[in-house]
Amino acid sequence: MGLFLSRNLACKFIYPFLFSKRVSKDLFPKPLETMMSLMSPRTGRHLQRYDQGCRQVVGCIPYRYKNNGTKDKELEVLVISAQKGHGMQFPKGGWEIDESMEQAALRETIEEAGVIGSVESNLGKWYYKSKRQPIMHEGYMFPLLVKKELDKWPEMNTRKRRWMTVAEAKEICPYPWMKEALDVLVMRQNQLKK
Repeated sequence: MGLFLSRNLACKFIYPFLFSKRVSKDLFPKPLETMMSLMSPRTGRHLQRYDQGCRQVVGCIPYRYKNNGTKDKELEVLVISAQKGHGMQFPKGGWEIDESMEQAALRETIEEAGVIGSVESNLGKWYYKSKRQPIMHEGYMFPLLVKKELDKWPEMNTRKRRWMTVAEAKEICPYPWMKEALDVLVMRQNQLKK
């Protein structure tokens, strides 16, 4: 019952609140942060989206700019530890039938990395083979400009998070499709600077 209530609370109240145009992007009241940290992560596959046998997965590349003492600010990205294994990756998970792609990407990022921010336009679509099952996944990645790091989040006891440079993230991340998504983000950010 608690899991059902936390899912409904998130889908009906918290995520629409975060995507509302009326809410300041820098304003996340403490009660909202507390509710998000208490929220149970979604589990199971009964709400998962599939397209022609491919499980649809969405995620974010959380990023920020670090002031390095010059007028140019250095792009940093947030990686998280894999739930099973020792690798570091970007937050991602199943896109479910009761949410938009952007809502799913934000939900996964809050659950796994404990950060809130602005989900930006899609970086692309990639196909990759599942490590545990004989199926393909269809992965979508979004940039997320981080506005706030939560002190508590749903998967804080099972995941570590770490800010690093783009070069460090490309070296440590084991997934080629995530590295390609990071390349697209860097290219997009460089075009915006010009």
